[in-house]
Amino acid sequence: MNSGGDSPGDAEGDIAGERRAAGDRPGNEPTGGTDDSATGGSGAEADIPNGDSADTPGAADSTTAPPAEPGGASGTDHEDAGERPRPSRYDGTPGEEPGSGAPDTGGDGTAPAAAPPSKRRRRRWLRVLTAALVGVLLIGAAGAGWAYWRTEQSLDSIQRIPQAMPTVPEEQQPTRIEGDSLVFLLVGLDAESADTGVGDTEINAEGEPEEWKAGEARSDTMMLLQLPADRSTATVVSLPRDSWVEVPGRGSAKLNAAYSWGGPALMVETVQNLTDLRVDHLAVIDWAGFRELTDAVGGVRVDGERMDGRAALDYVRERKGLPEGDLDRTRRQQHFLRSLLNQTLSSDTLSSPSRLNGLLNTVGDVVSVDEGLSNGDIRELAWALRGLRGDEVRFMNAPVLGTDTIDGQSVVLLDEESAAPLWKAMKEDEVQRLIDSGEAPDDLGDDVA
Repeated sequence: MNSGGDSPGDAEGDIAGERRAAGDRPGNEPTGGTDDSATGGSGAEADIPNGDSADTPGAADSTTAPPAEPGGASGTDHEDAGERPRPSRYDGTPGEEPGSGAPDTGGDGTAPAAAPPSKRRRRRWLRVLTAALVGVLLIGAAGAGWAYWRTEQSLDSIQRIPQAMPTVPEEQQPTRIEGDSLVFLLVGLDAESADTGVGDTEINAEGEPEEWKAGEARSDTMMLLQLPADRSTATVVSLPRDSWVEVPGRGSAKLNAAYSWGGPALMVETVQNLTDLRVDHLAVIDWAGFRELTDAVGGVRVDGERMDGRAALDYVRERKGLPEGDLDRTRRQQHFLRSLLNQTLSSDTLSSPSRLNGLLNTVGDVVSVDEGLSNGDIRELAWALRGLRGDEVRFMNAPVLGTDTIDGQSVVLLDEESAAPLWKAMKEDEVQRLIDSGEAPDDLGDDVA
């Protein structure tokens, strides 16, 4: 082995020989001291591991070369004139032995070789896949944004009724239900007063609603809707419009007279006093609006017959030709609402863009609510009830003793004793327990007059 040769070829041979002789590890890093077996020579005549000889200008005076820095020079300036070229360093990688033509990545400015075609193809597919995923997400976000905007627009169309709740002191009203259960009072306006109901409430110069005008609108349907805290079911109890009750400040009268005399607030107060239930929200239903709603969902099938809006309105308005008059009419109204609910929740409606859009368009024409029920409240309620099915909504009527004639009026006499457990169960969110005990009124059956 030549310990002091000056030619590049000799230098490469010396390096390879040193590795073969000493078994030096890749990178040719010194193992310490001036061990002659590691350098292939002794003293100042030994080859420096990076290929420089001891007499190379700028070399260290020490007999041991400093460790080489990866990818660069080992502290020796190779740009001095007359310096011999520095050989490529071999790190032991198969196929990259000195002279094999492998690219030099040791910091001499040589660009690395291009990636193999298979890697380029993988990167191209990754870019395509990423772009497709981003596109899907953008489309989904746009669709969700449109759905939110469309829903918000429909909720904005629902009129809010000012001063719909009683203004009597809190201590004179029933205590609120414990927990998150809710009680709604649903009031249906008859077709003749639909155009003169809550929608025409006048606003005075101070921005306050005008005092209710007696006789401005008449109600022909009163229903209590109770939603339990877990929103797993719903209970609807109808109160006959001709029920003989005590109307605050007016004395005994038919229940529907409360709305005519004092509007929504007096109706809510009358029902609260009758049932000892605190009403959380009010919804006024326009039966005439149900005509458009029925058509929007493609008609409603009742007792095997598909009804359009006009036929459905006649069905819920009928009373005189029914065996039990007003009692049978309340059952018909419940029967229609149950069928409409089933139709609305069916895949035929929710999966049809035209029907769903028509349903959203008619919401504001069908219902008005108290001003305390915000769009956010309605969205949260709808989300909580998203899994509710039609057969999980129970329909029943308040217990009655029968009918009578008082002051020349045909009236319905409520069975207050039998109704008391029902009102108590609704107040305490224990309706299911009452049903399981067998003490609840009968559910609305399938056979309706």
